[in-house]
Amino acid sequence: MSSKRKITVAYGDGIGPEIMKATLAILEAAGAQLEYDVIEIGEQVYLKGISSGMEPNAFESLRETKIFLKAPITTPQGGGFKSLNVTTRTSFGLYANVRPCKSFSPFIQTHFPETDLVIIRENEEDLYAGIEHRQTQEVCQSLKLISKPGSEKIIRYAFEYAKKYGRKKVTCMTKDNIMKIADGLFHRTFDEIAKEYPNINVDHKIIDIGTALIADRPETFDVIVTLNLYGDIISDVAAQVTGSVGLGGSANVGEEVAMFEAIHGSAPDITGMGIANPSGLLNGAIMMLVHIGQPEIAEKISNAWMKTLEDGIHTGDIYQEGLSTKKAGTEEFANAVIERLGQVPSTMVPASFDKDTTPMNVFVSPVVKAKKELIGVDVFVDWDEPGRNPQVLGEKLRQANSDGLQLTLITNRGIKVFPDGMRESFCTDHWRCRFQTPEQSTISHGQIRELLKQVEELGFDFIKTENLYSFDGVRGYSLAQGE
Repeated sequence: MSSKRKITVAYGDGIGPEIMKATLAILEAAGAQLEYDVIEIGEQVYLKGISSGMEPNAFESLRETKIFLKAPITTPQGGGFKSLNVTTRTSFGLYANVRPCKSFSPFIQTHFPETDLVIIRENEEDLYAGIEHRQTQEVCQSLKLISKPGSEKIIRYAFEYAKKYGRKKVTCMTKDNIMKIADGLFHRTFDEIAKEYPNINVDHKIIDIGTALIADRPETFDVIVTLNLYGDIISDVAAQVTGSVGLGGSANVGEEVAMFEAIHGSAPDITGMGIANPSGLLNGAIMMLVHIGQPEIAEKISNAWMKTLEDGIHTGDIYQEGLSTKKAGTEEFANAVIERLGQVPSTMVPASFDKDTTPMNVFVSPVVKAKKELIGVDVFVDWDEPGRNPQVLGEKLRQANSDGLQLTLITNRGIKVFPDGMRESFCTDHWRCRFQTPEQSTISHGQIRELLKQVEELGFDFIKTENLYSFDGVRGYSLAQGE
């Protein structure tokens, strides 16, 4: 390698500077061909009044280098501060979060010594879009957005990853028994793409039992692909059952930019004590080296790190009486890894990373457009009359009729309460009122505007509307519980 690759580096907050210093010392000792553009992110930037936690020059650095090695940060408590990770992922299109979770038994204590799985999580959509509203005195909403292109990209990435790294099975995890439309889209897309990879085994798990199986039998999984929130949760579960969240590194990969980091936080309680484990950030840096075409250096560091573990030199978080030989601080642990550069582990399998630099074939198929027809509207109202009797609300709203567009049902927190609701149902001040024609025929936006005018004239505060569509004649909205 004749020229150095420039990367963006952020030392972060809390233990971030300590573990970044240790990580960079190992990279340099191993001969990584890197030069650094150091940026400031995190708490001090937030406190300057920059809500994203990143100054404009930091974004420019990432546009130039396209590689970000990031230490953990601290987000100040209180409202108004955006998640820097979410901002970076969405701003630069880092759609794939990749978290390897591997056991290093017996040197790292675990009940699951055979575990070697990778969790690939969608990184831009879902509830992490952060679209939330308080709509009444009692009710807030958070919108879950799942797209066909977003689902296809991450699922195809998972299959391409499995193909590239010789993995045998890809498991999809959703909650489509409840969220039949949103999670159902992800599951259907998975089934469609799986047909293109006949040599890879596939299965699907509902996320609750899937999470339980990760906690109980993680060695049965190979590659898992899932939605944003579920992936965030299960990747920490998987990291913990394999030994320690403190060991895990992760990659956030987009079409142009990629970010590499530890999966743990800034640990302000041990800041400055010199005892933090740099392994998580180091493992993130190893993933970075593979990504930028320096796999030989990545192998050298990974093997030295495993040899250090085998020799019993452990930081306090993974120290085991009777197995560990030395409790090392951050700098001491890094020096031990450096001393072992060029050595390979004798018990654990030496690292071997893919040398093929051919990009993975991740693409989005053209959308086949369905015939979309407007067939109704859900009008959400804030109504809090004494007793909160759905019958009273329903009889009043039945007076609204826009050219046949009339009230068909009312729900409260998704439960049908009118007509013929259960008197035991608990009701808040937030009501979904569905209006359709008796034949569920197509309607116009003009009919909806006239309907809302009538609802307002009846004295109701409508706080939101959702249009009801069919696509090629298939209902594109959920039924109410009890409907």
